Amino acid sequence: MANQKKPYSKPQVAESPTADVFEGRHPSDGEKQWAEKMLAPTLEKAPEKPIGAPTGTNLDEQGHARFSTISNVPVRRLYTPADLPGDWSEEKYLGFPGEAPYTRGIHATGYRGKLWTMRMFSGFASPEETNRRYKYLLEHGGGGLSVAFDLPTLMGYDSDHPASEGEVGKCGVAIDSLEDMEILFDGIDLEKTTVSMTINSPASVLWAMYLVVAEKQGADWKKISGTIQNDILKEYIAQKEYIYPPAPSMRLVVDTFEFGSKFTPRFNTISISGYHIREAGSTALQELAFTIYDGVEYVEWARRRGLEVDEFGPRLSFFFNAHNDFFEEIAKYRAARKIWYRLMRDRFGAKNARTWLMRFHTQTAGVSLPAQQPMNNIARVALQALAAVLGGTQSLHTDSYDEALALPTEEAARIALRTQQIIAYESGVAQTVDPLGGSYFVEKLTLDMEQGAFDYFGKLDQMGGMVKAIERGYPQKEIAEASYQYQRAAEAREKVIVGVNEFVIEEESPRILYIDETVARQQSAKLKALRARRSNEEVQRRLEALKKAAAQEPKAGRDGSVSPANTMPYIVDAVRAYATVGEICEALREVYGTYTEVSVT
Repeated sequence: MANQKKPYSKPQVAESPTADVFEGRHPSDGEKQWAEKMLAPTLEKAPEKPIGAPTGTNLDEQGHARFSTISNVPVRRLYTPADLPGDWSEEKYLGFPGEAPYTRGIHATGYRGKLWTMRMFSGFASPEETNRRYKYLLEHGGGGLSVAFDLPTLMGYDSDHPASEGEVGKCGVAIDSLEDMEILFDGIDLEKTTVSMTINSPASVLWAMYLVVAEKQGADWKKISGTIQNDILKEYIAQKEYIYPPAPSMRLVVDTFEFGSKFTPRFNTISISGYHIREAGSTALQELAFTIYDGVEYVEWARRRGLEVDEFGPRLSFFFNAHNDFFEEIAKYRAARKIWYRLMRDRFGAKNARTWLMRFHTQTAGVSLPAQQPMNNIARVALQALAAVLGGTQSLHTDSYDEALALPTEEAARIALRTQQIIAYESGVAQTVDPLGGSYFVEKLTLDMEQGAFDYFGKLDQMGGMVKAIERGYPQKEIAEASYQYQRAAEAREKVIVGVNEFVIEEESPRILYIDETVARQQSAKLKALRARRSNEEVQRRLEALKKAAAQEPKAGRDGSVSPANTMPYIVDAVRAYATVGEICEALREVYGTYTEVSVT
């Protein structure tokens, strides 16, 4: 990777007496004339003012106002062709929609042929209550579902486990067994409704439950479509909901790649997620670079298994954050498509054009939505969603305004969905492809994002890949530093947060959705009844078979089959016998052990 050609070289600019005016680049004659006749007199009469408190760090060395993105990237007052490489051309750097390098999108007609999927993230309390919320969202125009699981499920524990106390159903829906998954999707046709599941360490278990429910509905596995997040690397980097050490966790992910490529060709077996990296405090560039390099790591591990990149590559998908800095976010999405295309073509030698395509889901930034004056979050979400659309997302979840306080109420969830619908049907932005393409500012940001990502890739390659980098704490430390710098700027009021550090008011507490301990008692009772009526002997037999497979070294399958040691068929068998999430994860804990994170200093 270190020898890979970079997408472009930054032009070298000599220092000059006008550097403070032209900000380190060579201006055109027209810009010089404008600076002399228009800019200089204007600055003399009315100097530029920092956005935020005028403390030292947002003033430059000459004492002039310093402007920057939310990621602290300097922003110039004016962008012209002088900001782009000397060989910049639309054909070389942009291309056309649906064609390499995909800067302008992966579809030739953009949203004119098909709007993005309005996939609302929802899950709370019991499967019964969440099922009602799903039907409510679908009735109000939602185009797909996205499942939020509670913390015990995310950590691979049943609701009646001591570690689950106080958390059952609180941050998502409690799913303990196939029975719960059947209730969750009761009355929802899984062959016609795309479903995304935000689950990572136990991803293969919950996916197996989903597949068996689809099977029971009479759906054809080859026709169902959706996504499991299944991105364990970002758990070690940011979200910290891991169970097993990195190596066996990666093995389980590759098992799903192999199984999915054989049996569920339309289902995305991973959503490589930058969302949680950004929520942990990263910059936009760190989100972009670490997310895409996670994708590189997954491809490397799958190839070591013996899988061909064009076999599983078309089902790799991505998941990005949509934060507040409008243009920076748009540039991030445009750069992501270019980078993935170059990596798939040049680094991995993919021949299938579908493997080159980066398809991604976007969610508005939960971390940007403060509890203070929560109704202001409706405006934040609208701007973030608009950036995602202008950046060419394939599906979108808009956060509810009250998510900093509790799980969304029905009213808040409906407003979040209506925000997408207003963008889609009233704003006009879906009528043309990549409407900001050719903007000097956006193109410069896109190129800088691309270059910065490849710079990170070189460092990660030298460390031996992302797993090695995680084990030494490198991405964690980078994100922690970025998070600290942002928090420092907010506390110094260099970055204005409306309603938090500026324009503050006294306010009453809003109405929120509260989940009590009733859900925990109900789930525990269901588990007790399930264990009484199922064949526990059969469950144990299938769990032993899973442990035996998990302990073996997997090899690439032959003649259209999966590896004899692939854990997915054994997990599916255990699920069919109504083994629980906790029981299956415990069986794998016995084989793989658990992981303790290294400290970052």
